[in-house]
Amino acid sequence: MGDAKAVGEAGADLAVMTGNVAQVFLTDDEWNRTLEGVHTALTPGGHLVFEIRRPDRRAWEDWAADTAHDTIDVPGVGEVEQWREVTEVDLPFVSFRYSYRFEDGEVVTSDSKLWFREREDLETLLGEHGFRVLDVRDAPDRPGREYVFIAQRD
Repeated sequence: MGDAKAVGEAGADLAVMTGNVAQVFLTDDEWNRTLEGVHTALTPGGHLVFEIRRPDRRAWEDWAADTAHDTIDVPGVGEVEQWREVTEVDLPFVSFRYSYRFEDGEVVTSDSKLWFREREDLETLLGEHGFRVLDVRDAPDRPGREYVFIAQRD
């Protein structure tokens, strides 16, 4: 686990970005540096695999409609109430906040922003950074909601 720079000269045959992490790069510069770093870390013919939410699925609408507060029992901490709210939709960017209320009343928040990139844009950018897209699949556990990109370093 870590970033592409941790691989060094040894090289890797596979780089994986899970949990839709490809959406947290919020500028072209960040995404370009990420692809360059992965390309450098991979051996020739190595593979990059990542998942990304499909913009046309509009996941943020489901998030905004889900106003439920869930309570989870965290060992060593106690009961923690958690909820999510969409704070801004300025496509292709979507911002949201997770909030956690602890038994003592303390509330901790975590703000996130994601870039919902189009499939065609990602394919073009991968090609510009020395990758050949071998396949774009449906996520098997979330069909119709996410793409899984399988690319190979030239």
